Order: sequence, then structure tokens, then C-alpha cells
Amino acid sequence: MIAIRPTNERGAVNLGWLDSKHTFSFGNYYDPNHISFASLRVINEDKVQPSKGFGTHGHKDMEIVTYVLEGELEHKDNIGNSSIIRPGEVQRMSAGTGILHSEYNPSNEKSVHFLQIWIFPNQNKLEPSYEQKMFGEEETRGKLRLVGSQEGREGSVTIHQDVNLYATSLAKDEAVHHNTSSQRKVWVQVARGAVTLNNRSLETGDGAAISEEDSITLQGMTDGTEVLLFDMA
Repeated sequence: MIAIRPTNERGAVNLGWLDSKHTFSFGNYYDPNHISFASLRVINEDKVQPSKGFGTHGHKDMEIVTYVLEGELEHKDNIGNSSIIRPGEVQRMSAGTGILHSEYNPSNEKSVHFLQIWIFPNQNKLEPSYEQKMFGEEETRGKLRLVGSQEGREGSVTIHQDVNLYATSLAKDEAVHHNTSSQRKVWVQVARGAVTLNNRSLETGDGAAISEEDSITLQGMTDGTEVLLFDMA
């Protein structure tokens, strides 16, 4: 079964400095039909204007993954981390017992465009931690590259949950296949471009909830297509 979450049905907020689209209920946006999916709680597509950002704020008991599409995002937290996240990099922050952090666009000229993803952890009150890794285009082009997993397999970031997070970059007509189990759930999020998912069309910002399927085929409809795939218990 495949249920499409169209981009134009997502929640939205525009504060001038921030243009954000919410796949699931978040902040002042509430939709009882779209609160979460399996262990996936948040997919926010954010665009932040130059020299703007999110001031210091706190999180608890959540796995937070940041995936930058364009520009740069500066991260600082109260456990000693300070970094710049760029396209191709995946950042994982385990909020655990509590963490304070800020996210800021350090550019004076260019906006930053990124996805922020929240995943419920497999246990609460973990020690807060942070990880960031680069996955070059050659690693994702025409293949599903594991970029996040429970055990940190294959050089992926470690997510404290039974989830396998894959990234792929596809040219037009290029295809990737993923075998799953009817006991697991899959979410596909189109970050840019357009694909067919088992012959159903998805465009930029579209998502799809997949259950009771044995295999998935993603085929690029345009060059430069970028997709994230979550395989979850």
C-alpha cells in the first residue's frame, strides 16, 4: 500500500526570515491524519534567509537528523559542538536527557535550504551526543547509500532507533531498487526533482507512506533528483 503525501497539502509557515513546510504536525500546524509515521515524527523543509536562524533552544528524547540541500547551516550546542553543515553532509544529534543548540545561516548573501528530521529514539534519557559525516555525490549517484542506521553500519551516522536511512541521487531514467519486508514500513521523501515510485509520480516535496510492500523501485524523471528513503520497524 502506498499513500502519497502531496507537497501542496503540507503545513506551512512563512515568517519572512523562515519559509517552512511541515510534512507532519508541528508547532501551530496540527493535522490528526498526519502526526507521525512509524518512528518518524518530523520532516520539515526549511529555507532560512542570510544571517538569520534559530536561536538557542532545547530538545529532549529525540533523534534529530539535518540534511542540507543548498547553502550552509551553522550548528552550536551546549555539549561543545560547533560546525558548519554543507550539502552532502548528514548531521545526527541525540537530544536524550536534554540539549540546547542553535542553527544559523552564516552567509550574508545566500539562503540555506535543508531538511530537519525527527525520529523517536528506541529509549528515553540517552546521553546527548552529536555526529556529522560527509557522503559525496559519487556515493549516492544511482544507488541507495545508507547514511543512517541503528548500528552505524557502512560508515553511516548512528541513529538510536531501528531505522535505515538511505539517500540517492538519480539522473533521468536512472533507477534504484529496495527490497523490504511486509513487517516494516517505508517513507520516501523527494528532496528535489521528480521520481516514479512503483510507477506512481512524485515531485519535489512529496512524500509517500509505504506498508505491506515487498519491493520499491524509484526511477528519476528529471536529472538531479534527490530522494531520502526511511526503512523502519
